[in-house]
Amino acid sequence: MTEKENTLLVLWLLVDLLVLTFSVTIAYWLNVGNVYDSVHSFHFYLFHVLFSWVITYLIFSNNYLYLRDSYKYRVLRMLKKNLVFIGILIVTFFFISKESYSRWFLFSYIGIFTIGEIIVYKLVYIVLRKRREKGKSVKKALLIGYTDTSLLLKEMFKNDSMMGYKFVGFVKYSERNISEIPEHHLPFFAGDTSNLEEIIKQTGAEVVFSAFSVFQTKNSIQQQLAICNHCGVRLYLIPETADYLRRHKLEYLGNLPILNPQWIPLDNIGNRILKRGLDLFVSGFVILFVFSWLFPVLGIIIKLTSKGPVFFLQERTGLNNKNFKCLKFRSMKINADADTLQATTDDPRITSIGRFMRKWNIDELPQFLNVFIGQMSLVGPRPHMLIQTQEYSQQIKSYLSRHYIKPGITGWAQVNGFRGETDELWKMEKRIEYDIEYINNYTFAWDIKILWLTLFSEDAYVGAG
Repeated sequence: MTEKENTLLVLWLLVDLLVLTFSVTIAYWLNVGNVYDSVHSFHFYLFHVLFSWVITYLIFSNNYLYLRDSYKYRVLRMLKKNLVFIGILIVTFFFISKESYSRWFLFSYIGIFTIGEIIVYKLVYIVLRKRREKGKSVKKALLIGYTDTSLLLKEMFKNDSMMGYKFVGFVKYSERNISEIPEHHLPFFAGDTSNLEEIIKQTGAEVVFSAFSVFQTKNSIQQQLAICNHCGVRLYLIPETADYLRRHKLEYLGNLPILNPQWIPLDNIGNRILKRGLDLFVSGFVILFVFSWLFPVLGIIIKLTSKGPVFFLQERTGLNNKNFKCLKFRSMKINADADTLQATTDDPRITSIGRFMRKWNIDELPQFLNVFIGQMSLVGPRPHMLIQTQEYSQQIKSYLSRHYIKPGITGWAQVNGFRGETDELWKMEKRIEYDIEYINNYTFAWDIKILWLTLFSEDAYVGAG
């Protein structure tokens, strides 16, 4: 799923919590079920309800609610989720209190909450539909194969703007004569996986759907996956047989099952919420209690020791190959090579205070602002200069797949000693190897371990240039 969709899921969790807070407040204010006579306070009930809802939301984390299903289907799933919510409310209350729970109070705020959800998400559905009908928040989709399944998918894209995809063409891998293709099914690109990379670049495709057929082989699928990883676009397989369903991550596009061979742990909304929560907590703490007093001190020193701005902003490659401005304290003199030439150990461009900051990685501290606003994470692959992305994406297989997650202030490669100057290709290859290992096997505990090693290991340092 895309980062915009991931962000919407988190935002909708917050919306749910707001609607739920409103519902509990109304039911409590009306004193439904004589709740005023309860030994528990309003804040106890509110905490219990919100905590139970977060648990419910995580249980449904793989269902990508409210994105592309029909509104009627979403309402049915909403009702199902609320039934599970009631069960979790009862179970959790049993463990935290021995007192009775007013059934009238419970069902009143559940009823208000359900009605509020239906109204809010109807409005959300209308807004999203209008945006996508205007071509906003839409991704260009390339379809590999000309089968009944791929034709169905094309029609789904055309007839349901809520899917958020725009069809840009078919890629042929059979011997079908192009002259047989109806005009309304064009554009149609002759070829197979041998020129898939050129077709992706030509169409500007942002996602590729590959339909299984008798003409495809296991090797061709592996080739497609390797090319999509090299191009930094996501590949989804749409099987016509059930054999693959047992061996790959299954998702749904409407009612159509698709396979995600590139599934990573951070595709799970629960993992993303945990990671984002850690990012916000730590970056907020650093900004409030460290950056707030360190910035004016270092700002004055930097201005007194060299001409130029306090901060150095540089375009770097981030999530989904999108560029962002990476923030650092300026540690070099103003120079024309800042965006093209990587710093070396004895680089004459480095200022006196800059050398001190780089030794202790203080120049990287402003990146906590990048983390706080969501452009970076505490832990992840280090963001590289645009010229490095351009160069190494041509030399290293799967280089661009490191952009499937947010870049980090520190990472698994850095705590294993691969940071700083990459004057030889093998150093970058090892860095990418560690980055891919982290992306494919992420856990919350692993983030804590990497942060611990970054702070307390003698061989681990923040930053990578």
